[in-house]
Amino acid sequence: MSKASSLLKEFRDFAVRGNMVDLAVGVIVGAAFGKIVESLVKDIIMPVINFMVGGTVDFSNKFIVLHMPAGYSGALTYADLTKAGANVFAWGSFVTIVINFVLLAFVIFFMVKGINSTRARQALEAAAPPPKPEEVLLTEIRDLLQANLNNASKTE
Repeated sequence: MSKASSLLKEFRDFAVRGNMVDLAVGVIVGAAFGKIVESLVKDIIMPVINFMVGGTVDFSNKFIVLHMPAGYSGALTYADLTKAGANVFAWGSFVTIVINFVLLAFVIFFMVKGINSTRARQALEAAAPPPKPEEVLLTEIRDLLQANLNNASKTE
């Protein structure tokens, strides 16, 4: 067996190990989930904020120009200013990302909380002690008495 095929076998074993596959799935789902939260902020939450404020609040295009290039006469948009070399403090983009993060953190918190409560409930059910011998005996006596009562009522 050559060194190259040995290295490929070792890499294959590493790549398909359970934890590695789980991590890859988590990263892919996380990326998709991040896009969902980004859409939630952009398409659902920001329009509600705009409605409550009574105007359009687009945080992603809020900025402060710290230094304007000499002789600049173009548009005062973030894209144009940064393309022209202006020093721009883009606080609105940061606010949008913070809102995305907070929403994502809340969703993950509630997911983990639900999973933990399910696990705790399952652990309690699994950890239930077996009945004591006295309880088993009393249950059998009760069942026999009930059976005798049922038989007695059927014969009458």
